[in-house]
Amino acid sequence: MPLLELKNVFKAFGGLMAVNDVSFKVEKGEILGLIGPNGSGKTTTFNCICQFFPITSGDIVFNGKSIKGLKTHQICQAGIGRTFQVVKPLARMTVRDNVTASAFCRVNSIREAQYEADKILEYCHLGMSSAKPAKSLPIAGRKRLEIARALATRPTLLLLDETAAGLNPTEVDEAIALIKRIRDDGITILVVEHIMKVIMTISDRIHAINFGQTIAEGTPQEVADNKAVIEAYLGEDYEG
Repeated sequence: MPLLELKNVFKAFGGLMAVNDVSFKVEKGEILGLIGPNGSGKTTTFNCICQFFPITSGDIVFNGKSIKGLKTHQICQAGIGRTFQVVKPLARMTVRDNVTASAFCRVNSIREAQYEADKILEYCHLGMSSAKPAKSLPIAGRKRLEIARALATRPTLLLLDETAAGLNPTEVDEAIALIKRIRDDGITILVVEHIMKVIMTISDRIHAINFGQTIAEGTPQEVADNKAVIEAYLGEDYEG
């Protein structure tokens, strides 16, 4: 049984069909990459999974149960954590307090929450920055803080939305290492990423969409060689 399954999911905003009959499965223990050009519906798909946007039709099944219609916090409590494409930490709070706040999804005392936060900050290589205001972190630190906040909810499935965007090559390599470590420690990952080095390196399988519709699925190499994917990214006149 897959950990997550989207079944013929549609999401319309008025006359615009942002997600158009998308179906895919995420198996336990894998990293599934979700790719597509800008505006193809990737983040909207994440928002549908987490019910920031209620889906127009179809179903989303997590751990064998439909999560359609649940509240966003209920989906988090069920075991789906996520990061956001535009990172928005609690800017005036410390790095530690940002993660402590997220830990209250699972624990009931400030002592427990702070203990969880300290462990996760070390895991994400932010321990030395724990007392700093979140707004003082550079982009790479804010991206790791976003992951740390998601990990504090103890997810079974982690949705990562452009975790490597804006990073320099060394920081990209560090992001790849962290994502692989998270998966190796037992958390399944669904990742949206535009940097091909990242998506090709970390993904077991890739699902490609364009204009809200599925255009390909397979191994990284199969998807990279797919004519529809090449046309979506480079145009119909591209000749490889």
